[in-house]
Amino acid sequence: MEHFDVLIVGAGLSGIGAAWHLQQDCPGKRYAILEGRDAIGGTWDLFRYPGIRSDSDMYTLGYAFRPWREAKAIADGPSIRKYVRDTAREADIEKNIRFHHLVKRANWSSADAQWTVEAEVGPEKRVVKFTCNFLFMCSGYYSYESGHNPEFAGRESFQGKIVHPQFWPEDLDYRGKKVVVIGSGATAVTLVPAMAKEAAHVTMLQRSPTYVVSRPGEDAFANWLKRHLPAMLAYQIVRWRNVLMGMFFFRLARKKPEKVKQQLIHLVRQELGPDYDVKSHFTPRYNPWDQRLCLVPDSDMFASIREGRASVVTDTIDSFTPEGIKLASGKTLDADIIVTATGLKLILLGGMQVSVDGEVKDLGKGMSYKGMMYQDVPNLASAFGYTNASWTLKCDLTCEYVNRLINYMDKRGFAACTPRLNDPDVKPLPWLDFSSGYVQRALDILPKQGSKKPWKLYQNYALDMMALRMGKLNDGTMEFTKRPAKAANASAPELIAAE
Repeated sequence: MEHFDVLIVGAGLSGIGAAWHLQQDCPGKRYAILEGRDAIGGTWDLFRYPGIRSDSDMYTLGYAFRPWREAKAIADGPSIRKYVRDTAREADIEKNIRFHHLVKRANWSSADAQWTVEAEVGPEKRVVKFTCNFLFMCSGYYSYESGHNPEFAGRESFQGKIVHPQFWPEDLDYRGKKVVVIGSGATAVTLVPAMAKEAAHVTMLQRSPTYVVSRPGEDAFANWLKRHLPAMLAYQIVRWRNVLMGMFFFRLARKKPEKVKQQLIHLVRQELGPDYDVKSHFTPRYNPWDQRLCLVPDSDMFASIREGRASVVTDTIDSFTPEGIKLASGKTLDADIIVTATGLKLILLGGMQVSVDGEVKDLGKGMSYKGMMYQDVPNLASAFGYTNASWTLKCDLTCEYVNRLINYMDKRGFAACTPRLNDPDVKPLPWLDFSSGYVQRALDILPKQGSKKPWKLYQNYALDMMALRMGKLNDGTMEFTKRPAKAANASAPELIAAE
């Protein structure tokens, strides 16, 4: 079996970032990236639906170490994919990627102080095994094999095409067609204006409204700075401005939700005019940031509604019909194409089975340490971004912390680090305080967070930066062990008490 110091799973935005940080912070470490698909990019290579773009600005979604140089702050999918691939190429990361390696299970051996990782290779699913000292999961948070597909009565009777955005057919021709997009999340509000450019008409059918906020596609201040300052300096200034503005807005939304709600709805009224039914279609029942806000660049969705190329219907589905959709209100929507933008299917660690000394671990029963490691699971971390800010902000910090941990263990001769819950006052709480359907459907498989640090998840970049960059590694919760003796009668690994 081939052995690595570190195995990274996933060659998307997080995985390429993890490899870059590892090369910088832990030079000499032998690593590989196991990628189930045939290309770099993760989400930004998988999703190919019309208009695919970020819903965060690229000054915070981009890596801390690599400036975003394009004019657009809200970038399209191909541009983000190129950014990730260019990063991999420039840092000579590509040679370490094993494509078509879908990781299925990993077992930690306390006797050997290492992981054995099994992957299925290629269409024949040939099983290959690797060993590693540390396993870093950068496989995202949703299933690549299936999206969330609710059951709709009469679905099989519809005579047109039904498409899920996660599996967009390259040859789908929607020019001059009547399209219904089911959903009201980020994917739906991206698809509607993009398809409305060529479709006869696009209807967004939603069960309930979402907060939709317009933002300029280009950041004029950022582009001015880039013309007058070195690229990295300009990038860092804009990055921090956007981080602080985002933190301020999130805090304001939590402290004064009604005030923020009214302002967001007022902005929609300004976009759509006094005669539009904003109350029915753009006034959610929940408070801002109970779910993620939907961003639309340059008011593109509002423009398509104003111009009559798109519309919003708020209702529930009774059934599909041969011609379209029958609604609970009795109304019907004619359609040639139905797009089911009904959400993602959340999975943990890419669906990989985790076991310790042969015992399968149900990670949903335990707690998450610092939002990246798992109770009683040694030498395993995962990259999971923010729900209230850009994904990469937390992933960059996670990479830095993991490398601090690896270097700390190397320097002191430790072989394993395991988060242990030894404080009886820590109470379990849902990992994510988010009411979005895709989160609520997955609460049973997600680990819990705790009521106190280091088990508490703050969703706050400034707090995390201090804790993960400067916080004590040997904090009394993380248990460090030396490498066990190789003798036949070797005892259990030596436990090192907190310093």
